Amino acid sequence: MAFPYMEAVVGFMIFMYLFETYLDLRQQAALKLPMLPKTLEGVISQEKFEKSRAYSLDKSYFHFVHEFVTILMDSAILFFGVLPWFWKKSGNLLVLIGLNAENEVLHTLAFLAGVMIWSQITDLPFSLYSTFVIEARHGFNKQTIWLFFRDMIKGIALAVLLGPPIVAAIIIIVQKGGPYLAIYLWAFMFVLSIVMMTIYPILIAPLFNKFTPLPEGELRVKIEKLASSLKFPLKKLFVVDGSTRSSHSNAYMYGFFKNKRIVLYDTLIQQCKNEEEIVAVIAHELGHWKLNHTTYTFIAVQIVTFLQFGGYTLVRNSNDLFQSFGFDTQPVLIGLIIFQHTVIPLQHLVSFGLNLVSRSFEFQADAFAKKLGYAKELRSGLVKLQEENLSAMNTDPWYSAYHYSHPPLVERLAALDEPDKKLESIDKMQTKKAI
Repeated sequence: MAFPYMEAVVGFMIFMYLFETYLDLRQQAALKLPMLPKTLEGVISQEKFEKSRAYSLDKSYFHFVHEFVTILMDSAILFFGVLPWFWKKSGNLLVLIGLNAENEVLHTLAFLAGVMIWSQITDLPFSLYSTFVIEARHGFNKQTIWLFFRDMIKGIALAVLLGPPIVAAIIIIVQKGGPYLAIYLWAFMFVLSIVMMTIYPILIAPLFNKFTPLPEGELRVKIEKLASSLKFPLKKLFVVDGSTRSSHSNAYMYGFFKNKRIVLYDTLIQQCKNEEEIVAVIAHELGHWKLNHTTYTFIAVQIVTFLQFGGYTLVRNSNDLFQSFGFDTQPVLIGLIIFQHTVIPLQHLVSFGLNLVSRSFEFQADAFAKKLGYAKELRSGLVKLQEENLSAMNTDPWYSAYHYSHPPLVERLAALDEPDKKLESIDKMQTKKAI
């Protein structure tokens, strides 16, 4: 008797939904607490706390509805054989318009086009409600309905432009890969990720936002001086018009080798009136670079990707696997989709592990900024960002451990407030000598 892969996948999806719903309920209970954590008393105003609480609870209620609808649709699609039905219908459509349904590339693209249309239709109500009701209610949304749909159309156009050659390349690699298929697939995805990381900030991101050089002034001088002191190869320093869509704030850096760039959201500059706070935030980001966090994360992702492709090569010709999901043929992309579903348990474990590593990296980057002398400024900057973004002040430890890639503010402030151990030991030695 063949193993019931599909039933096992659906069962695990429901199990994870129930587990994550339990964590969501724990987090919602934490959000309903009427008092600030002791660490934040006197640091966060009661007014900001109440606004943050209302915003977080609104998002929590919305999340419950969204996740419930999602698990219903995803389970029904697998359990009632919607995928194989849609695969056959996409082939029939090709025949209807005079194309060859036996051409796997064309068949796959027709299938993906239908999936994209379906996902856009089903996700649109949630996106609209999140943006124009929840975000607008709490003062974050700044975009018009026209800008919203313009961004959506641009995203679809990019998918139509970039998707077909990528899909075609993957199918051809699988068909001709032979015994080294996993290596070829990984190499292709590695090159693709490098290319996308190169062209995204230069060609794609400007389609959605306007990037302008940070004007001359004290802030620019301070950031350039900090970068120079760390030998960070800063080539360009931009401000992005994030305020055209949202009042949430952020900062990030990108680029390879000697061509690094730093991007500040205009909302960050508006919210942090003290320029030293912005410089402290940049010091934190530069800490990630100096400590090679980005490189380590990239390597970890590449290892996971290679192992996934290795696992795929072991089951890609399994009749039992395809038949369990209702397929009587073995299309390449369908095989990849099915395999991704079967390794969901491992993906959850990997995601949890990467979150733990990411949280550790955040503490290290904070400590790096502290070592540079920005402890006070980073502390006030983190508080300001927490206030202005109305981030959750109370967090359940289980929920944050499972979901958060960044430690909660309370934990970060506690780490920043810890005395430097080296300084403590020096002080003790000096005290003993004096005695």
